[in-house]
Amino acid sequence: PYFVAGAIFSGIAMVITLMVPVRKVFGLEGLIRDEHFDNMGKFLLLTSCVVGYSYGVEYFMAWYSGNVFEQQSFWARAFGDYWWASWIMIICNVVVPLPLWFKRARLSIPTMWVISIFVNIGMWFERFVIITTGLSHEYDPSAWGYYTPSFVEITILIGSFSWFFMWFLIALRFIPMVAINEVKELYYEERDAQAGTG
Repeated sequence: PYFVAGAIFSGIAMVITLMVPVRKVFGLEGLIRDEHFDNMGKFLLLTSCVVGYSYGVEYFMAWYSGNVFEQQSFWARAFGDYWWASWIMIICNVVVPLPLWFKRARLSIPTMWVISIFVNIGMWFERFVIITTGLSHEYDPSAWGYYTPSFVEITILIGSFSWFFMWFLIALRFIPMVAINEVKELYYEERDAQAGTG
């Protein structure tokens, strides 16, 4: 459930991050309305609560287990060499989405966009924390060390983002962004509304 909730959490945040500029650039305000953002904000808040609860349970189980190695591993995660990554993860994924409890924040497009960007950053740091802190303090103390990414790793990261955005922009160019039946449904709703008032 922890990883499924995290995947849904980061997925909905990425949808919001990409949808806000696409909505503005292509003038889709009539099709992607405020109630859509309200519902996505509720869903983002729900998954944020699940992820935050999972973080708490993970630390609690490490403490409650009585296993010294497990306790030291989680202590190092929160207060060791990579404390900054762990706290960025927790702040971005648990604290930053808290304004979504209020409808006014969920209906504010800039607020939703900024929160979704922070959630994407937090979920990236979650992967970083899982891999890096686990490998930096393995069972063999002689293998302990501090990880710094190489130039090649940084370029691979930049390249993967570039690869994704290239395909996303190509898809925007050739694939319809909104299903035609939704556009037709909106047309009939507007026509019926005008007939009722006219």
